[in-house]
Amino acid sequence: MTKEIPSQYNPAQTEEKWYAYWLEHKLFKSVPDKREPYTIVIPPPNVTGILHMGHMLNNTIQDILIRRARMLGKNACWVPGTDHASIATESKVVTKLRGEGIEKQDIGREKFLDHAWEWTHKHGGIILEQLKKMGASCDWDRTVFTMDEKLSASVIKVFIDLHKKGLIYRGVRMVNWDPSAKTAVSDEEVNYKEVQSKLYYVRYQFEGEGNYITIATTRPETILGDTAICVHPEDDRFKQFKGKNIIVPLVNRIIPLIEDEYVDREFGTGALKITPAHDINDYEIGQKHNLKIIDIFNEDGTLNEAAEILIGKDRFEARTLIVEMLEKEGHIVKIEDYVNKVGYSERTDAAIEPKLSMQWFLKMANIVKPALDNVLDDTIVFHPAKFKNIYKHWMENVRDWNISRQLWWGHQIPAYYLPNSNEFVVAETIEEAVELAKQKTGNQNLKATDLKQDADVLDTWFSSWLWPISVFDGINNPDNEDINYYYPTNDLVTGHDIIFFWIARMIMSGYEYRGKFPFKNVYFTGMVRDGQGRKMSKQLGNSPDPLELIKEYGADGVRVGMLLCSPAGGDLLFDNKLPEQGRNFGNKIWNASRLIFQWETDATIPQPEYARIAINWFENKLSQTVQNIDKQFNEYRISEALMTVYKFFWDEFSSWYLELVKPAYQHPIDKKTYDKTIEFLDQSLRLLHPFMPFITEEIWQSIEERKDGESISYASLPKAGQIDEKLLLAFENKKEVISSIRKVKSEKNIPQREEVILKIKSNPKDYNSDLDAVIKKLAGVKQIEIVDEKVNGAINFIVSAVEYYVPLGDLVNKDEEISKLEKELEYTRGFIDSVMKKLGNERFVQSAPANVVALEQKKKAEAESKILAIEEQLVALKS
Repeated sequence: MTKEIPSQYNPAQTEEKWYAYWLEHKLFKSVPDKREPYTIVIPPPNVTGILHMGHMLNNTIQDILIRRARMLGKNACWVPGTDHASIATESKVVTKLRGEGIEKQDIGREKFLDHAWEWTHKHGGIILEQLKKMGASCDWDRTVFTMDEKLSASVIKVFIDLHKKGLIYRGVRMVNWDPSAKTAVSDEEVNYKEVQSKLYYVRYQFEGEGNYITIATTRPETILGDTAICVHPEDDRFKQFKGKNIIVPLVNRIIPLIEDEYVDREFGTGALKITPAHDINDYEIGQKHNLKIIDIFNEDGTLNEAAEILIGKDRFEARTLIVEMLEKEGHIVKIEDYVNKVGYSERTDAAIEPKLSMQWFLKMANIVKPALDNVLDDTIVFHPAKFKNIYKHWMENVRDWNISRQLWWGHQIPAYYLPNSNEFVVAETIEEAVELAKQKTGNQNLKATDLKQDADVLDTWFSSWLWPISVFDGINNPDNEDINYYYPTNDLVTGHDIIFFWIARMIMSGYEYRGKFPFKNVYFTGMVRDGQGRKMSKQLGNSPDPLELIKEYGADGVRVGMLLCSPAGGDLLFDNKLPEQGRNFGNKIWNASRLIFQWETDATIPQPEYARIAINWFENKLSQTVQNIDKQFNEYRISEALMTVYKFFWDEFSSWYLELVKPAYQHPIDKKTYDKTIEFLDQSLRLLHPFMPFITEEIWQSIEERKDGESISYASLPKAGQIDEKLLLAFENKKEVISSIRKVKSEKNIPQREEVILKIKSNPKDYNSDLDAVIKKLAGVKQIEIVDEKVNGAINFIVSAVEYYVPLGDLVNKDEEISKLEKELEYTRGFIDSVMKKLGNERFVQSAPANVVALEQKKKAEAESKILAIEEQLVALKS
């Protein structure tokens, strides 16, 4: 006996013990050396976020890849970190302060940022501690935050560089405005939802006459900002009104009737109200026709003084009130139900307001080219490849990136405005800005207090797009040891929902600043959904807490459960049965190991023939499994790799190999077989370790005395050797024979321990008896005979065209068996009659799909064979 382990596995105790051990011995630490590097950078979660099921899936896959790389002898480096999440974090801090009776504007930027840092230090990094609970083997010494000094300096340097290259510009553009966060957001941060709206038909009177023109709108509140009505130049319905002016209802503003081919004559009434300040298409028409721009909304979505009425009212409240006013004055023609798509902020879920605003933009036309080309030619490989088409479509239709946000938390834009001017200089520091301002103006008396820095911050994605470079300080120090060794990284594991936000932009920055891709492979995880296919969310209450799942099922159980049905890019329908299955698998591994550890060995016992065969077979099976797993990992079929090792341990190792070599009750096992079994257990644990790090470490440490600091984390993965395919095929054949004998015993109520005789109808020259010892041990067969004719009074079965007979003799009650077989014969004849009716129906045969007809024919053939076999058994029993 090697070592006693407890009868039950205790995940909580084991996980705490071994994670502390790994950290104590710095087993996840990586520094550049002569080994091949393998690098993953974590998709940085929000600094104040907490672990959810999506994180659990994503980081489990990353950990599997990084642990496997270590065991392959690579210098594995997994860089952890968090994102400052401008909008989300600022929103939380604003809410907290408001609860204390403090408004952001009242305390000013500096004090607000003090509160933001305090909030970040208090709540930040919790998610990283939670990742440790699921076994994440990150190099924690490398933990970074997008607002760290070095990363912040990287962001500012890149802004200045791109501005010098003429790629960053400032201008008034129609942007997606989030009235809740009071900031612009990019096109990619807008989620469009179908909503049940109303289509309001409103009539406008022509100036100086009694005629009216009717428009249709879903947003009657924006009537207050109308500066024209537009019709199609070829629409005959409006020819008589050409060149006339129109009165805007409620505010009595005089506006022109204009013509433009943009108008869809089929929509609504064919007449379109133009509100240049609040619709992108209206804005473009307004620019073309030199229309006045009237912005009627404040930053928070309330009406401002330009609206003239309902000043201070929220836009949605104003809509209701304006409809009432229009109805009262007779301007409403009709109101229809209408389904349309409305944009909502991804961050706050507020309805987006198109708004003209002075913003900073990054030109995308040229910077996207290498990022597109190198994905299309598979220099960077997407897994699954279907996401290339989505990526291509977006990259070919990309618009300039709005990189400014009207927030205080984040990287403040390094543009400094000259006194009483919209002119500015761009610089890393205020001191440098002063010198540049002196050069620009010729005024040598300028001081830092004379300049005013742009109040906006940069889009959070403008820092995270540099992530694979900035975590290694590759912007500030482009030739440092880390960046030269670890970049480009190997694999990125992420959700497909941020393919544009983050993945595409990282590829752009990689080629812009390193001249090379940031990662070789992108593995897309699917969405974690509940059993009904709904996205998990707090609102629906359908998202379990991963930490509670870990408490109940153990970290290894949850990891396995998450991956059992989670192919790359495919959504995971989560059910608690999945981690339960993972936990049960852990118990199987534990019990199999405990069984082996309990065996007594005897060096004087010779190795049985069945054990010699078992070892030879299992060595080949192990090689075949390793070969399959290697292929699956190379193709990023990680879920399939888990299933391969799952079946290998549960079926091949536990159900077949251990059953074959297991000594008789209270008997010892020969040492040669035991040593080989321990070796196989060790090899199996290594294959399992990337998926189930805790239980494998616990058992591996129990196999033999280990040195302090030694860990399965650095044990080499098994390598595939030569594979004897004939042996594996022959063994599979014998498995079928064994299963058939067990089935015969079970059906005939013969105890499995009862030994039987097996007769095989075959030519002695053709039969290979090499594996007979396996059949005898596992099927309870005391004697195997080769015969040349059928055996009367025996149950027969066929495996691979060879007939096998198990003489029953006195092992069964003949009368009971005859009665049972006659009932089965009657049922099978009835079944074949129903099949023959179908096949005899000419209409069915001609109209049914070929595969359906083929299935019925197969049923007929199988039933006929079964009838023949039953009839033969009955003859044998009655003779």
